[in-house]
Amino acid sequence: MRATVLEGPRRVSVRDVPDPALPGPEGVVVAVEHTAICGSDLHLYHDAPTGTGIRLGHEAIGTVLEAGPRVRTAKPGDRVLVSGVIGCGVCGPCLAGQPNLCLAGKAAAFGTTPELPGGQAEAMAVPFADLFALPIPEGVSDEEAVLLTDILPTGYLGALRASIRPGATVVVVGLGPVGIMALQCASLFGPARILAVDMVPERLARAERLGAEPIDARMAPGSAQVLEATGGRGAECVIEAVGADATVADALACAATGGTVSIVGVNLSPAMAFPMGMVFLKSLTVRTVFAPVPGTWAALVPLVQSGRFHALADTFTHRMALDDAPEAYELFDSRADGVLKVLLAPKD
Repeated sequence: MRATVLEGPRRVSVRDVPDPALPGPEGVVVAVEHTAICGSDLHLYHDAPTGTGIRLGHEAIGTVLEAGPRVRTAKPGDRVLVSGVIGCGVCGPCLAGQPNLCLAGKAAAFGTTPELPGGQAEAMAVPFADLFALPIPEGVSDEEAVLLTDILPTGYLGALRASIRPGATVVVVGLGPVGIMALQCASLFGPARILAVDMVPERLARAERLGAEPIDARMAPGSAQVLEATGGRGAECVIEAVGADATVADALACAATGGTVSIVGVNLSPAMAFPMGMVFLKSLTVRTVFAPVPGTWAALVPLVQSGRFHALADTFTHRMALDDAPEAYELFDSRADGVLKVLLAPKD
């Protein structure tokens, strides 16, 4: 089969690899119909920190080709969406939909290590399918299903863990795909204002269409503009959706004294200078999370089905064939041509 393979920093290829095998009696093999490039894929794309030869991708939906004898929730021919994050599949947290807390230390995202090949491919193996592969619910489109594999749950958790109360002021730092999901989810909790910080004009315009107040960080630091917009106080609730050292620091600076900063942008840098003095003196609550995707489906699927989110399919600004993955990565990384998120189709 064909799969997207990391060849080195800023180099991917689409090449023939061995077909996936059934990953045990609780697993399934899925023929991938749609997959996507995520912002966290760019961490691998930029630096290849976990090595070359990785089959990329953790956002995928498709049709079950083969199911193990212990799989109860899906059979061959069923269409499923796959959690981007999985665990051991047998411990208490995994069984409760919290694979990020896996007691066996096996929490991982597809397509980040050689041991867990990803979904930017014609097919993928999914262990413990009853936990980590959800039959696509009625009333959920393919695009919405892809978003439910990772970035909509991540944005939702970013908003949930920001402790948003009715009437609060919220800041979302970073308006990439996760930031846009976080912005929409923040609205569920009844804030009075949502301020949206980015440097890309198209992303600022999208946030404004969704009801946020855009803040262009090219003009001045986002935190300085947030303080001006809030009379010097800052925001009670801040969601950081980028993961860069600078944006994490800016998010902390945006927060009001006693506020909460929810960080869902991926930052694995051991060298980051954390502004502990400011966090301490402002009595901030800082939360981070490696998204437990399955644990969010009970809340998010009904919200998607009822139309509570605005035009989720529009998140995908570009649609390309799997064989065009190298060009798709270059485009997504460049932020050119108004790109927000790229949908790949193995069969196109």
